[in-house]
Amino acid sequence: MTWRIDREAVIFLGAGRALLLQLAHPWVAAAVAEHSRTFADPIGRFHRTFDVVFTMVFGSLDNALAAARHLHRRHATIVGHLPEAIGPFASGSPYCANEVAALRWVHATLVETALMVHDMILPPLSAEERERYWAESQLFGALFGLKPTDLSADWESFVAYNEAMMQSGTLSVTDTAREVAGQIFAGGRPWLRIPRWYQALSTELLPDRLRTCFGLAFDERDRNAAERALARIRRLYSAMPARLRYVGPYHEAQARLQGRPRPGWATRCLNRAWIGRPQLGDRWNI
Repeated sequence: MTWRIDREAVIFLGAGRALLLQLAHPWVAAAVAEHSRTFADPIGRFHRTFDVVFTMVFGSLDNALAAARHLHRRHATIVGHLPEAIGPFASGSPYCANEVAALRWVHATLVETALMVHDMILPPLSAEERERYWAESQLFGALFGLKPTDLSADWESFVAYNEAMMQSGTLSVTDTAREVAGQIFAGGRPWLRIPRWYQALSTELLPDRLRTCFGLAFDERDRNAAERALARIRRLYSAMPARLRYVGPYHEAQARLQGRPRPGWATRCLNRAWIGRPQLGDRWNI
């Protein structure tokens, strides 16, 4: 079920929403501002992030475990102190990227957003399929460093966790978060502009409270831009050939299962677009 959902390139429509939800957690916002190269190298950041995630999802067992160890080591270096008091957090309080509460929230934003976007564009999942996806997502969470007891037992409990977080003071948008969000949606480079409709869609998918806290403008023109884009995508996406509709790492995984360890040229090209390299595992020296 995880492969069925995460192979869809259209899931990237939710990346902006997931990022904003993550930045709404003060620990995440501080970590990104103080430890990330997002602004200096936005394309590289995109590739590094999806290289890790897609290796965990579509890679071989050895590569998935190597990517998980790499991520844990990287997170272990991301520590600091909040520069301002916000929500339940005092100024100067410590944060750590490997802390369970922060990992749990980042994991939740990825899982919830993926299913939200899937059901916007493709036929919605059944309750049984949703439950299965959540069960498999717990294994994905384990690669983040989360134990089964750190995560919700079932989909209903997961929904309750997300609703509670959306209403909690834990999600408190700092000045740092607003600055980071503004720079990311500005594109980071004069030639790298985020389309208006994508910004509008990311904003529309946020809860009203967080949309207001981020200071994101959203008027009828923005709503129309997002809806027009969604209508075009729904119309065109289902007609796309699987070669283009599914991400390169999924094609590579399918080839590996068929006994072809080296992906074909088309898959290598797609991989370069998604992860910045021709093949999963190149980075992990396995």
